[in-house]
Amino acid sequence: MATHPHCKRKALCAAILAITGLAATAPALAGTVQGELKERSSGKPAAHAKVAIAGTALSAVTDAQGRFVIADVPAGQYALQLDYPGFSAPETTVQVADSGAATVSIALDEAKQLQTISVAANRYDASTLKMNSSNTVDVLSANDLEHTAVHNVAEALGLIAGINITYSGSGYFGGVDGAARGEGMFASVRGLPSEYNVNLIDGVTVAQGMPYSRSVQLSLLPPSGLQTIVANKTSTADMDGDAIGGTLDFRTPTAYDYKDATSGSVTVSGRVESRARDYGGDGLGGGLAGEFQHKFGDEQQFGFYASAYYDYRTSTNSEVAAATSALNDGSWKFLHANADGSNAAGYAPQDNLTSTGMNVGVVAGWERRYGGNAAFDWNVDDTLSVYARATYAYAKTDQGTTFVQLLPQDVSFVPTATPGVYSPNINRIAARFWYETNPEIADLATFQVGARKAAGNWTLSPNLFYSFGDNDRPDHIEIDGREDKFSQANFAYSGSSLMRYGSGAFPYPQLTPALLAQVNNIPSLYASSYGESTKIYSGQKKGGAKFDARYDFADGALTALQFGVKYSKSSRHYSNRDWWTGPVPDTSTLGDLGIFNGGYAAIFPGKYHWATPRVSEGAVAQVIANHLTDDDLDTCGSAFYVNNWNCNTMRGTEAVSAAYAMATFSFGSLEVVPGVRFEHTSIHNTFWTTPTDSDGNQQVGYFAANSTHYDQPLPSVFLTWRPDSATTYRAALWTSYTRPAFVQLGGGSQINISNGITTISQGNPDLKAITSTNLDLSGEWATDHGGFFSVAGFYKRLHHYIYDAGSGQANSGTSGSGTVFYQMPTNGGDGRVYGVEVSARQRFQDLPAPFDGLGVSANATRQHAHADLGMVGFEDEQMQSAPNAMANLELFYERSKFSVNLSYHFSSSYLLNYDFLHQNAPWDDLWARPTRRVDLHAGYRFDNGVNVDLSISNLTKEYSYWGHVGRHNLAVSDIVDAGMMTLLTVKYAF
Repeated sequence: MATHPHCKRKALCAAILAITGLAATAPALAGTVQGELKERSSGKPAAHAKVAIAGTALSAVTDAQGRFVIADVPAGQYALQLDYPGFSAPETTVQVADSGAATVSIALDEAKQLQTISVAANRYDASTLKMNSSNTVDVLSANDLEHTAVHNVAEALGLIAGINITYSGSGYFGGVDGAARGEGMFASVRGLPSEYNVNLIDGVTVAQGMPYSRSVQLSLLPPSGLQTIVANKTSTADMDGDAIGGTLDFRTPTAYDYKDATSGSVTVSGRVESRARDYGGDGLGGGLAGEFQHKFGDEQQFGFYASAYYDYRTSTNSEVAAATSALNDGSWKFLHANADGSNAAGYAPQDNLTSTGMNVGVVAGWERRYGGNAAFDWNVDDTLSVYARATYAYAKTDQGTTFVQLLPQDVSFVPTATPGVYSPNINRIAARFWYETNPEIADLATFQVGARKAAGNWTLSPNLFYSFGDNDRPDHIEIDGREDKFSQANFAYSGSSLMRYGSGAFPYPQLTPALLAQVNNIPSLYASSYGESTKIYSGQKKGGAKFDARYDFADGALTALQFGVKYSKSSRHYSNRDWWTGPVPDTSTLGDLGIFNGGYAAIFPGKYHWATPRVSEGAVAQVIANHLTDDDLDTCGSAFYVNNWNCNTMRGTEAVSAAYAMATFSFGSLEVVPGVRFEHTSIHNTFWTTPTDSDGNQQVGYFAANSTHYDQPLPSVFLTWRPDSATTYRAALWTSYTRPAFVQLGGGSQINISNGITTISQGNPDLKAITSTNLDLSGEWATDHGGFFSVAGFYKRLHHYIYDAGSGQANSGTSGSGTVFYQMPTNGGDGRVYGVEVSARQRFQDLPAPFDGLGVSANATRQHAHADLGMVGFEDEQMQSAPNAMANLELFYERSKFSVNLSYHFSSSYLLNYDFLHQNAPWDDLWARPTRRVDLHAGYRFDNGVNVDLSISNLTKEYSYWGHVGRHNLAVSDIVDAGMMTLLTVKYAF
């Protein structure tokens, strides 16, 4: 059923009333925690220090005398968390009675360095870590991840200012097929695509299993598998230098992040996908997760933590693919044209499009994920600690798309009332059927062991690490049918477009009675072939070691020197092989093949009401297996088996050696950290070369290789000024770079000879690294009244820009002389990214109870990201995945046991792919329509350790994806409707 505007408004009103109604019934609290904080060395009051009660939203800021009062604290025992920059305190617990006050007096010791960012339990911890960090970061706490109904951590990252989440990529999971899963996959940071980021798990750089990109598919990781996410917007010298966008660090806890000697939890969840229920399915899913930690030994010097999770989801989503049909089948024309069909003079081509065909599909599938984390720590003595960490995540996805295709045939151009201007006329429409799967088996693992040794003023930190990741499509299958296999009569039609556009520019195909009868009888279509099978394997293994050393000075302006080295080496492989069974020689229909199992009453509920059959993936696989022989290998259409086996095969190694040095100077409340990092990269690629003779006939190919080397000095300087404990200002000037994708450096080679001219198409080992000079200015403020505010401005100047071209050549160019020419990807020109991020969170704690739990949180980003692609006409193009504006707004209510969050997410339009229709001009770029999403969460914490949380994602059922050709034209669009997702979790902590 269609979702009407008044239904959406009712849902929003109900959510708001739920917040205010529940607030009025919240239980009253009793008890007070009060005390004073002093600096042990000087005896001075610790003014403006933050004191928080762990596990709650209760906190206070000390006054000028170092005193604080926290009222309305429920009876029980609590740990206090203290934040006073430059000082630390021993763990402090208080016992609060049913009435009266618990009084404490705490002496703070001066710390040699600020607290290291680790796990943040709640948003208040996250704000503290953000303010105490030496660089610009944003932090998602454990509570942030628990209080969301998103599918994975990629979507959770969308809560952070300056981060945009995309639902598809280029090449591997590109376009509407990837988006049809209805879940976020990749994260762009501050206007840069995902391959410009570094992704870490517990500080380990993870393997990149994607075949055509350096991106990491973040949809693999569920929110329950991690505890804290730190988004580093700037990079200091001790961090990996290949992060122009940002460094995303996904963190897991250790036993020492918990105050009890032994504790754990068990979480059970259930979910419902609304769109699957629209199709008559149950749309059910669920999960089970657990964690356990234990500290042991005479002095609890040993700590062990382990967690595990399993979850699954079933989905059935709706898909319109007119843009995809325009690309693959030519289903588009200029509405006002010349007699030859070209764009008529006086009409802007991007505003002059008409859709002459489309695909409509049902995308059904399931996903299973499991994994876990483990951590072991041994505090040998006061000066030495050793640790080991391991993480693993696995996801298996099965997805099948049932496409009904309406394709234009015999399009002519007829005169209009305007002299010299013609309009297209569709004379016939072909009705066809196409079924394909988009399976995936992906995994990602990290392992590390390390130590931290203090020897006098020295701190030494050795570390060994290893990671592997895979993104495989082992059993992609396709099968199709058509009514025009033996005749081109098709179905008579007349009109300049197949579409009529309704509310919100949604396309409705206008079907004749004969066409409608045919799409309601798909089994009668002739089988075109017995199917096609593709097996794709892609993965990377990465390992190495690093060593960091720090020397802290007792006095003077120079407070610390830090230096270190790191070496990592990775190996990667990619293979893509395709088998085609050939055409069906007789009049067998799709129904005769026995591939259908039931059907859907409507192909797109609420929009298109014709019925369509449900395909049995197992039956299609069996049809293919019955007719497939090894000789059907047809990857590259070569007459030689060895070429078809190897033509889409790549493998390679990459070794990165790095060294850095940085110093910390303190001038009162001002900290200055200059540093320099140097990285040397050595890349070796092996790929298949397919030659042809002078007559154009392919010859037996062979493996070839090339190599690439990069040397990147990366200077930086960071300034941090903390005039008081509630204020932080930062300025940073730093440099970074990104290495080109492996497919651009070492893609397969084709050698063609024609008329004595040899043209070699291949990857380009001489591509330059993309470099960037970055400037960041920011300020952060905490108030005495439950508020936290920050503002950041950033500027990036890029050189040698390379865009994401998927498996194709980026900015393909031809070079050479005489009789030999090379066609290879080339670097583009310069790029600029600049913008402003604003974040604010205010709890209205000064309101009378029970309204003191109300609050608001918001962040907004305005950015500009443009680059010269290096192609004529593309000198000032917007960068991919970079919306000009993004915003998050949240209304919340928090008491000690109860919380409600109503959030709104907005992202303006952004560019997906350049020159989508191959018109050699930017007017046909593919854009994503602005997205809006409303989410709701409600949770309650019982006294017996049980937490119950209900989360709803996409409360108003907006379309999860809408891509269109031309920035301001919706005539040729791809659309995915994934509906609403509801998640209920019950967690028992012990």
